[in-house]
Amino acid sequence: MADRGCPLDVAPLPAEVRESLAELELELSEGDITQKGYEKKRAKLLARYVPLLQGVDPCLQAENRIPGPSVTTAVPKPQKSRPTSSRDERFRSDVHTEAVQAALAKYKERKMPMPSKRRSVLVHPSVETCTPPDTSSASEDEGSLRRPGRPTSAPLQSHPSVEPWLDRVIQGSSTSSSASSTSSHPGGRPTAAPSAATALAAHAHIDLHSAPPDVTTGLMERPHCERPQVASVGGVPRGHRGSVLDTADGVPVNSRVSSKIQQLLNTLKRPKRPPLKEFFVDDFEELLEVQQPDPNQPKPEGAEVVVLKGEPLAMGTPWPPSLLAALQRWGTTQPKAPCLTALDTAGKAVYTLTYGKLWTRSLKLAYTLLNKLTSKNEPLLKPGDRVALVFPNSDPVMFMVAFYGCLLAELVPVPIEVPLTRKDAGSQQVGFLLGSCGVALALTTEACQKGLPKSQTGEVAHFKGWPPLAWLVIDGKHLAKPPKDWHPAAQDTGAGTAYIEYRTSKEGSTVGVTVSHASLLAQCRALTQACGYSEAETLTNVLDFKRDAGLWHGVLTSVMNRMHVVSIPYALMKANPLSWIQKVCSYKAHAALVKSRDMHWSLLAQRGQRDVSLSSLRMLIVADGANPWSISSCDAFLNVFQSRGLRPEAICPCASSPEALTVAIRRPPDLGGPPPRKAILSMNGLSYGVIRVDTEEKLSVLTVQDVGQVMPGASVCVVKVEGTPYLCKTDEVGEICVHSSATGTAYYGLLGITKNVFETVPITSGGAPVSERPFTRTGLLGFIGPDSLVFVVGKLDGLMAVGVRRHSADDVVATALAVEPMKFVYRGRIAVFSVSVLHDDRIILVAEQRPDASEEDSFQWMSRVLQAIDSIHQVGVYCLALVPANTLPKAPLGGIHISETKQRFLEGTLHPCNVLMCPHTCVTNLPKPRQKQPDVGPASMIVGNLVAGKRIAQASGRELAHLEDSDQARKFLFLADVLQWRAHTTPDHPLFVLLNAKGSVTSTATCVQLHRRAERVAAALMEKGRLDAGDHVALVYPPGVDLIAAFYGCLYCGCVPVTVRPPHPQNLATTLPTVKMIVEVSKSACVLTTQAITRLLRSKEAAAAVDVRTWPTILDTDDIPKKKVASIFRPPSPDVLAYLDFSVSTTGILAGVKMSHAATSALCRSIKLQCELYPSRQIAICLDPYCGLGFALWCLCSVYSGHQSVLVPPLELESNVSLWLSAVSQYKARVTFCSYSVMEMCTKGLGAQTGALRMKGVNLSCVRTCMVVAEERPRIALTQSFSKLFKDLGLPARAVSTTFGCRVNVAICLQGTAGPDPTTVYVDMRALRHDRVRLVERGSPHSLPLMESGKILPGVKVIIAHTETKGPLGDSHLGEIWVSSPHNATGYYTVYGEEALHADHFSARLSFGDTQTIWARTGYLGFLRRTELTDASGERHDALYVVGSLDETLELRGMRYHPIDIETSVVRAHRSIAECAVFTWTNLLVVVVELDGLEQDALDLVALVTNAVLEEHLLVVGVVVIVDPGVIPINSRGEKQRMHLRDGFLADQLDPIYVAYNM
Repeated sequence: MADRGCPLDVAPLPAEVRESLAELELELSEGDITQKGYEKKRAKLLARYVPLLQGVDPCLQAENRIPGPSVTTAVPKPQKSRPTSSRDERFRSDVHTEAVQAALAKYKERKMPMPSKRRSVLVHPSVETCTPPDTSSASEDEGSLRRPGRPTSAPLQSHPSVEPWLDRVIQGSSTSSSASSTSSHPGGRPTAAPSAATALAAHAHIDLHSAPPDVTTGLMERPHCERPQVASVGGVPRGHRGSVLDTADGVPVNSRVSSKIQQLLNTLKRPKRPPLKEFFVDDFEELLEVQQPDPNQPKPEGAEVVVLKGEPLAMGTPWPPSLLAALQRWGTTQPKAPCLTALDTAGKAVYTLTYGKLWTRSLKLAYTLLNKLTSKNEPLLKPGDRVALVFPNSDPVMFMVAFYGCLLAELVPVPIEVPLTRKDAGSQQVGFLLGSCGVALALTTEACQKGLPKSQTGEVAHFKGWPPLAWLVIDGKHLAKPPKDWHPAAQDTGAGTAYIEYRTSKEGSTVGVTVSHASLLAQCRALTQACGYSEAETLTNVLDFKRDAGLWHGVLTSVMNRMHVVSIPYALMKANPLSWIQKVCSYKAHAALVKSRDMHWSLLAQRGQRDVSLSSLRMLIVADGANPWSISSCDAFLNVFQSRGLRPEAICPCASSPEALTVAIRRPPDLGGPPPRKAILSMNGLSYGVIRVDTEEKLSVLTVQDVGQVMPGASVCVVKVEGTPYLCKTDEVGEICVHSSATGTAYYGLLGITKNVFETVPITSGGAPVSERPFTRTGLLGFIGPDSLVFVVGKLDGLMAVGVRRHSADDVVATALAVEPMKFVYRGRIAVFSVSVLHDDRIILVAEQRPDASEEDSFQWMSRVLQAIDSIHQVGVYCLALVPANTLPKAPLGGIHISETKQRFLEGTLHPCNVLMCPHTCVTNLPKPRQKQPDVGPASMIVGNLVAGKRIAQASGRELAHLEDSDQARKFLFLADVLQWRAHTTPDHPLFVLLNAKGSVTSTATCVQLHRRAERVAAALMEKGRLDAGDHVALVYPPGVDLIAAFYGCLYCGCVPVTVRPPHPQNLATTLPTVKMIVEVSKSACVLTTQAITRLLRSKEAAAAVDVRTWPTILDTDDIPKKKVASIFRPPSPDVLAYLDFSVSTTGILAGVKMSHAATSALCRSIKLQCELYPSRQIAICLDPYCGLGFALWCLCSVYSGHQSVLVPPLELESNVSLWLSAVSQYKARVTFCSYSVMEMCTKGLGAQTGALRMKGVNLSCVRTCMVVAEERPRIALTQSFSKLFKDLGLPARAVSTTFGCRVNVAICLQGTAGPDPTTVYVDMRALRHDRVRLVERGSPHSLPLMESGKILPGVKVIIAHTETKGPLGDSHLGEIWVSSPHNATGYYTVYGEEALHADHFSARLSFGDTQTIWARTGYLGFLRRTELTDASGERHDALYVVGSLDETLELRGMRYHPIDIETSVVRAHRSIAECAVFTWTNLLVVVVELDGLEQDALDLVALVTNAVLEEHLLVVGVVVIVDPGVIPINSRGEKQRMHLRDGFLADQLDPIYVAYNM
């Protein structure tokens, strides 16, 4: 019971009750009783024990919403008292931290499988020095981390420790999930429930879900000891015990991997999924589930919000008529008054700009800009032109001069960040903004210009995406002095644009907010009034002076009031976080402008400082007061500094947005502000957009502080976030909208979105507009609280809509930060954003990992973060990634560039060093698993097809009887007779030519030579080997004429040859056991081979791999004497066994099929007729000669038809890729055969060399047909690229085609030389999963191209049959291809591994219709289509399309998937995926990916692979394994050996770069 998450003891229920329960369960699993009946009977059995359930198991409460007693968690935490000063306070409220710790304590320890990683990937790039100042103190009272040891294979126990493990998987949460989820439930866990009741609860729990979960269908361990059957994979039922897993053949595998997969299954045990109401029956439309609103979700109940008006702008005060008028006044009447003091990184005042200097230098700049810059004698700038201001954060003085200079010259300044490299984060978007604003000139300082990246010519480099810019350095010596009588014409009032402030949206696009002169003036007046600024006050500014509050207070409003601003650069703050406090103290500043980060940093640094005093401050303006974590910074800061003179009322949070400028600011009481308030809101309510003040539930709450009152002269209302801007109710969260003369006016050049944002007309529920004047949307989410105070709970940009709920990215960051991260990740370097996967937002969390954090600690932290977010927000995190320190893209002033991070995540260029994905938890909108429809009988299938006008799918090749064949060869039933006849009639006719890598002929064989060599082999077998007719002989030869001679030698003496691929001398350990196995399984009495291989088989190295003493007799045929046999053996009947054909299927099963003499000659005859083979023809063969059609073409067909075969061993292509094509050209072969691996080698290896080959005279125009010998679905992409590539060498476009054969019949289809071209159809991939064939147009969504596998051979009949009912199917169905032909194999000699499964492969009969014909089942799924083309016979042509092997298909979610389709999607997901293979293990989909790139980039693939498979196939990937190129095993035909790969993975033999277990 431990792994079911209910720590319950089953014993106390009376034994008979437990027995009856077990019987009930059995009846239900066998289908003898319905779910309803089962529940009824079970309830009856348990009824008398129900009163004992005083403390109901919380998992029950959660599911059935039984209000339970909330009991505190069982594990008390040791509280250590520690001085608050050492607390790491950024973004932390104690409430939140405690909530997170409590939430984590609720989970019981359950191990999740840790991803395994190859050591080399752990090397971190060097950490740059610019890591943000960070906390060294790790607070201990937050539940110290207890590390679980390495995951072991022991069955998992529950440890009652503080750490959670995803154990309370079903505790009620509002995320319903199609796979599984983790969540905690507010009701605590009952500490001691009586054990009888707990046993009951255990039973009651098992079937809370009537629907089978998707993942791990039958893995719930039952209370009685029955061994549950896992849904069978590939038709092989497999059992499953504890954590010892069985491989395909029932061998227990006990390895690290398998125990991890077991842990993964345990975490996915009980998916949170509401019981399904009705099953998905419609086969085609895979409807994604739309999450239905929860009837219990909170709904707003308050009255409608009324528009809140701020105090009027004071009229009595003598305001200057404009900002420039104020500047002129102070510049001329108070020239010595200080305006701005700039500090260096040591905190020394470098320069103080006076009002006189500011005025004269701005005039000089204005004059220079207007009069001294010309191009082609025209002034470069006209009033109203936009100019970029590029100034570093350390130079406020020059920026201020430039800004006012532009205003005086009636130019529009566009302040932007200094581009440091040519590819800064977001720099392209800034370029787009400059381009759209028509900026042609950039102002900068000499020092800054020197630091910009330069091109070769010494000019400033051209930045990607930027318009061409002229750069003007504005240091004093470069400016011209204006004449005495020159005055600027600036009229800085009215609607004209004063400046443009850039703003980056959630998606990363940069827009320019235009602020008019009138707004600018109104903003300065409103700020002056709200903050009570007076003349000559001192303001300390820590913010960026180029935009936002830093610009409004520190550059604009300050000049209006002749204030003195002390500007503190970011670099100084990093070097000395206390600098701003020291400056407040030394300059006796009345106001300071900071962010919560600055307060947090100074808290950490203040310990030694005793002498600072903040008593002069009347306003400490917190610019990001709207952030959820600002409240904790403010509280902690006040705690520490109240003793140093800081007055509580001086802390003034404010809220602002680029569009509406300042929205609200808290006033001190002397300026008429009400007392500050804080609200403790329910997180759950907020996610539904409803405000619920949470009193008793301390866990999932958000504590926010007010951001004060509305600005003077402004009106504020709250409207719905989406759709028509209706007013919200008072208890509803909406977007705050402002109407005032002090907001921005537009997005520059973007009329459409300007109208939406800057000209919104809020309307009442009745539909009446609130006022005739438009409002501006601020992008802030909040509500209006008591005392008309504004509260902000988040930003629209950070909103993530998951299902029907919305979550704020900032809140999720705050939760992650409360999970004691100081040890593992950097505090300020956590990014949260959402990406859309499968039509819903998925939450991604990325953090920078500390270089010293160990792998396991980080993983531990990640898993705790998952639980914390799940408990507090009731939402799953889709992907959690840790990246090395300093690798996230930075925003200009610290912070993370979120949109760029998101871009990198989606492109796969984030390069994380640790990834944890939880698609099972998050993806809740998958379509319901398909229930197989009640079995439709075969008869009704036929009737249904007839009614629908569909024909029964059957087709046949030309009939052999009608084909006149004058050739003598058909008189012979035995190939040995044909060879003797040819040696007699055409002794010198060449049959075989073997080429080596250089292209030269190494050996040839004429009819008579082959006959004589065969006789020598036969004599040796009879004398030396002392073999009798019917004995089996293994032929272990490299590809060549020796192999062919040995084959006929065996026929001559009546032995049965078995061709075996020789072991690879460099790789004996893996290749020799296969040879040994075939020799043993085929019961070979003798091994024929060459001298070199004989030595190899008996070598020391061989002895290490196999037992060399048990080889049968080994005969070396290199030096056998020239002897004739007395008489050549004649088989008594054509049905006698001719040879055995052994091969290993892609599913890893070694099977040998029996070929009779009759079947052998029928096969040769069909191929001869289809390819028109005569003695005068030459064909080129580049195939392995060991099994299937490759063997038949290499050894049999030439002897039968008499044509000359040019043999090209595929191995030789490794040293000379062009060998095969050169041979085809040299021998002018009309027909050539190759394998996919050969075609791939040519496509990859010769891509760039077609020109060189043409120079060498390679010409492929002789080829009529080039056939790929395959036992799989045609690889269209490969055949097409091959055709295109070698078109230049004359290869005809229609020449390339494929063949199809399998174990039961090695040649079913061959294109041949006559007949229509192969056709291609496009089918709907979704329909295919339901075994339906629906044709669609090329390029339509979900379309899959399928090419016909060549023409059906003469004498072959094909039918499509249902895999289970064995009834015939119609044209529109996908079914198993059954074949009947004279050259079918006669049966399996042996199947190594699974004998029982194959009894009916060779003698199947249809269950309905034509029940007489005997068919062989191919084990391949396919369909037939009647095409518009005509056959040679004049009939319409039936095309056979092979879709894939039945054994390889994956049964997932009730549908049938073909691995190749999933693999194609995966390979397309990222450019460094070279190859991919998928298989299932206990219903988990495992994806193995070969990485063609740097190991550091491996982890980028995990999320991309998971996304691609989800989007295109609606499947959740369970495990992603990243390996080196070449790890996925491929057989000689170029097919992936997925089962070998699976066994290698489970036995931990792949040496993967990374294994990610998706939760």
